[in-house]
Amino acid sequence: MIRIFNHYVSKMAFILLLLELLMLLASASLASALWVSDAQGRFRADNLYLSSLTFALVIIFSMSALGMYQHSAKEGIRTTLIRIMPSFALGFGLLSALIAIRPEFYFGRGISSVIFALGAAGVVLTRLVVFKSAESALLEARVIFIGSGALARECIDLAGSKFGLHQFNVVGCVPIPGEENCVAEADLLPLGETLLVMAQKYEASEIVVTVSNRRSSFFPNRQLLECALGGVKVVDAATFFEREACQIRIDSLQPSYLIFGGGFDQSFLRASSKRIFDLLASTFITIATAPVMLVTAACIACEDGAPVFYQQERVGRNGRIFKVLKFRSMRRDAEKGGTPTWASANDPRVTRVGRLIRKLRIDELPQMLNVLRGDMSFVGPRPERAYFVEQLNAEVPYYNVRHSIKPGVTGLAQVRYQYGASVGDAIEKLQYDLYYVKNNSLFLDLLILIDTVQVVVFGKGSR
Repeated sequence: MIRIFNHYVSKMAFILLLLELLMLLASASLASALWVSDAQGRFRADNLYLSSLTFALVIIFSMSALGMYQHSAKEGIRTTLIRIMPSFALGFGLLSALIAIRPEFYFGRGISSVIFALGAAGVVLTRLVVFKSAESALLEARVIFIGSGALARECIDLAGSKFGLHQFNVVGCVPIPGEENCVAEADLLPLGETLLVMAQKYEASEIVVTVSNRRSSFFPNRQLLECALGGVKVVDAATFFEREACQIRIDSLQPSYLIFGGGFDQSFLRASSKRIFDLLASTFITIATAPVMLVTAACIACEDGAPVFYQQERVGRNGRIFKVLKFRSMRRDAEKGGTPTWASANDPRVTRVGRLIRKLRIDELPQMLNVLRGDMSFVGPRPERAYFVEQLNAEVPYYNVRHSIKPGVTGLAQVRYQYGASVGDAIEKLQYDLYYVKNNSLFLDLLILIDTVQVVVFGKGSR
């Protein structure tokens, strides 16, 4: 994994993106060599490079928006072809809209067909080569876990579930006396050798410490120092989860990790850039979706009458209460008992129009006004109701940390996890929110917005 603006990105996925960008640029340039404009057949290069770059970036964005970089390393040619088709169709639509505004980007019908064909073939070829390379044992990260408790079991499960380009080969676990064993006997490594000798013997490149009690006399402090000095990377479980799952795990978290772990950028520069981004994004989306919002308001009024909008108190930055604005998607008497209730799957309180606008996230569009007013940011932890915040603060450690920044219309938890409808779901989402609070940047905001497109298109996580 590599770190870009505090966010962890798969090294192989980053290489894949760069290779595909180069392949798409080459496809556009090669096809454009056929583009002649005068009677003498001389090659015309005006706008060629800008048009080629625009084509490549739009296709990369389309593939990202439809989850082409959240893939399985075992993806075959058939699956690759199926996934590429809608991505290129989206790219074609975006390019057509762009060409309507800037006609000089138009290559011509025949040349455009060749560019798309070459680009698709290039992407398929690149992916097959990279996927095959990723399966090589030479690119596997061999890891040893120190400890054999419940946290070690979770780390093994995470390492085993990595179906992307960053593959792990779990060598095994080194048990620590006094710790309850929660892993299979086959995963335990024989004792008798130092950790450095063991790492060299099994060719392990990394050691992950999963032991919670590090003050025990059995904790191998000196051996871990020898490993670090001997060139073997040593990290704790919290860092492992943060890097591989984009989560800060509650069960492996110690206050010192948050205090000394870096991040939590709330500087003037970061706040200013985020506010400018919020204003630009919310203004653009409000203008672009105005017809959709008008139709939605009319449909809600026709089905269930007024009011069309729904205001609800939510907890914002530093615990400040504000009223979030949404299109009403439930019946007017949804909480006639007066007690807030978690939404459930196939909730009977949701109207027919409400079910559709929730699935497409249209009910969230009025929150652009909250962003413009400064109550919310475009990207951040989702704001929760005060009733649930009090409950979660009492039951979930570090829950209030998410209120150190403005809540968002969309966020990392929204694109990585299902709709929250219980305390357990709130804990899972909090672990993503903590990662965002710690590592937030404009780069991460852009990645979350791209993933939001996929969530909206495929209706993931709606209730």
